[in-house]
Amino acid sequence: MSRKGSTNDPLELQPLNPGGEETDFEASPVGNVASPAEKGASPTEKGASPVEKGASPVAKGASPAEKGASPVERGASPVERGPSPAAKGASPVSKGASPVKKGASPVAKGASSAEKGASPMPNGVSDKVQMKKQLGLLEGVAIILGIILGSGIFISPKEVIEEVGSVGLSLILWVLCGLLSMIGALCYTELGTSIPRSGGDYAYIKEAFGNLPAFLYLWAANVIFVPTTNAIMALTVAKYVLQPFYYGCDVVPADAERLIAAAVICFLTFLNCYGVKETSKMQNFFMFAKIGAVALIILSGLVWLAMGHNESFQEPFKNTKSQPGKIAVGFYLGIFSYSGWNYLNFMTEELRNPYVNLPRAIYISLPLVTLVYVLTNVAYLAVLSPYEMLQSNAIAVSFGDKILGVMSWTIPLMVAVSAFGGLSVHIMTSSRMCFVGARNGHFPSMLSHINVNKYTPTPALVFMCILSLIMLCTNKLDVLITYCTIVESFFIMLSVAGILWMRYKRPEMARPIKISLWVPIVFVVICAFLVIVPCYERPFEVGMGALITLSGIPAYLFGVCWKNKPAKFEELNIKITHAVQKLFMAAKEEHDD
Repeated sequence: MSRKGSTNDPLELQPLNPGGEETDFEASPVGNVASPAEKGASPTEKGASPVEKGASPVAKGASPAEKGASPVERGASPVERGPSPAAKGASPVSKGASPVKKGASPVAKGASSAEKGASPMPNGVSDKVQMKKQLGLLEGVAIILGIILGSGIFISPKEVIEEVGSVGLSLILWVLCGLLSMIGALCYTELGTSIPRSGGDYAYIKEAFGNLPAFLYLWAANVIFVPTTNAIMALTVAKYVLQPFYYGCDVVPADAERLIAAAVICFLTFLNCYGVKETSKMQNFFMFAKIGAVALIILSGLVWLAMGHNESFQEPFKNTKSQPGKIAVGFYLGIFSYSGWNYLNFMTEELRNPYVNLPRAIYISLPLVTLVYVLTNVAYLAVLSPYEMLQSNAIAVSFGDKILGVMSWTIPLMVAVSAFGGLSVHIMTSSRMCFVGARNGHFPSMLSHINVNKYTPTPALVFMCILSLIMLCTNKLDVLITYCTIVESFFIMLSVAGILWMRYKRPEMARPIKISLWVPIVFVVICAFLVIVPCYERPFEVGMGALITLSGIPAYLFGVCWKNKPAKFEELNIKITHAVQKLFMAAKEEHDD
């Protein structure tokens, strides 16, 4: 892979002029392509006028004032706002560089942001086109709790007890899954503070092992992990929203579920595109709503248990399945419910004081989640027998129908709210991985652009939305969960193994938080067991997950390693990039000096 900003990067989409020479692709008509004039030649000399290309009014021979409308009134991007070089009496050639190249925004050219139609930035906040540090400790805790307390706890208890057979072993697995997550979270505090970049596992694998393993993770995440999880969580919202309307029916119409799920994904994608602050406020609210929903289930179940309904616990290990493969698959299903404890690391660059707030958010969230999950399973089993759990399509709804009477309608509502909030967090965090991958040249550079008004990675969010909608078309989401957890566990193991590798190769590396060496060793050994054992129990699912991951190698050779692509291909990429920039009002990220 070439360095970021290199003109040889095949995914930086360098435009070619008619003479075959490369032109600078730093600033387009909407913030990312230099005009031919900036290269020292007029449009006429290059053989094509900017008018033919849809260029700005300056290139058409008249200033915005002469046209009778400002660039803002004409729908121009913020990069085109303010007096153009021509209006100032000097062409870009005489200036030597466009206003973007000189590092001066339209505000710096003599007009306030209010005059230009842009919202003024708060004091002390840069108005550069870049991700802003808008997340504090509360938002960090809300992100972790929001993603973990999503749909998993309302789906996986049935699956876990089906795999292991007994109440006692299923509860033990829930405790062990929580402990493993806490050990993994300790490892990620060191990774997140020693490599303080967004992107999570992708950034850590790239730092430790290089481009190809990082690209394969990025590929697998965008093909399997992220869109599949989005689809599962959206379908959970839809199922629990529709459940009261189909009371007494065995099956909810699948098409109705998919339509509502698609609407939820699209709405939350729009909300995340609108702004990080607004989304964070909503997630804080949903965090407390989720805790309230789970607390209602726990308190109701414990009261029911105290009344003497302890049939499920009289023979806790009856019907236990002791095969290692069954236990490993049950462990996977439990881990799916805990998945998300590492997602705050995807947004490290947007976290205020990450060296303090990242570890604190993890230390607060993981013990709380483990306690909540174990008590929730105890509550389920106090009210429902193992057989009733296996026969239920919606465990929490069956729980409410049996114990809450006329107030049972509150359970599906609260579950839907919980899954809705979890999906919002997942869409926000996972889009940053796609954004960072594109910024590093592993995905098309258009996905690394940021909306110039809201400072959100809008192209990456919309891209992930489209993939999630495609995943809604499959009926095998239970198989996809298995694909997700096995492949994702491998890459999480690889991320933590990076700690051991960098301790050996880079002992001088700055580590604000340095954990004991036994912690990553234990985590890697357990993850290796969880990766190897299912190969015997479910070889087809493991093989499919590996095949999809390895299919990224041809994509890596084509997109990253192949430097000299045909001119027609480059021109097509440039046109698509321009269209994406104009559609989403997006520009390339600006970096601090």
